[in-house]
Amino acid sequence: MRTMWRGRLAILAMLAFFAPAAVAQTQNDGQPIKQIKLTDKQVQNFISAQKQLAPLASKLEAAGDKPDPELQSQLEKIAKGAGFSSLDDFDDVAANVSLVLSGLDPKTGQFTEPPEQIKKDMEEVRQDKQMPQKDKEQVLAEMQEALKTAAPLQFKENVAVVKKFQKELDQLAPPETPAKK
Repeated sequence: MRTMWRGRLAILAMLAFFAPAAVAQTQNDGQPIKQIKLTDKQVQNFISAQKQLAPLASKLEAAGDKPDPELQSQLEKIAKGAGFSSLDDFDDVAANVSLVLSGLDPKTGQFTEPPEQIKKDMEEVRQDKQMPQKDKEQVLAEMQEALKTAAPLQFKENVAVVKKFQKELDQLAPPETPAKK
């Protein structure tokens, strides 16, 4: 059985093309992410944009932090076409949706603040008997770094907004495959 953190990371990887540091709550420049109050419309627009972004996933992954100007132009066009004022506006929404999703328990729907969620996830990793020790150490080191910058959610109402669209957001995630024994 896959641990919850693996499933949560798969969802975040799919959703946060532009906000990979949402869980760590820092941007590439080390600044905290801009927490915003989400609206239903922003989340709907975010979901709509994902359908157009999915075919670009491999290009985005290959580009890393520096997409080429043509890809950047495509991304900007998709963001504006989905109702965002700019790609930065889309990034802010993506980061905030990801931040909420990272703390939502998929079974109970309960939200756990980012610092506490990271601690819970770290404990799951420590208890994982199937994960190779080297991988475990790397994941724990990354989580420890994320914990240093994790802050509570500023807009608690974002949890309710994201929960409204939980089904649609879950459908954006790649299907989980059963873990091999």
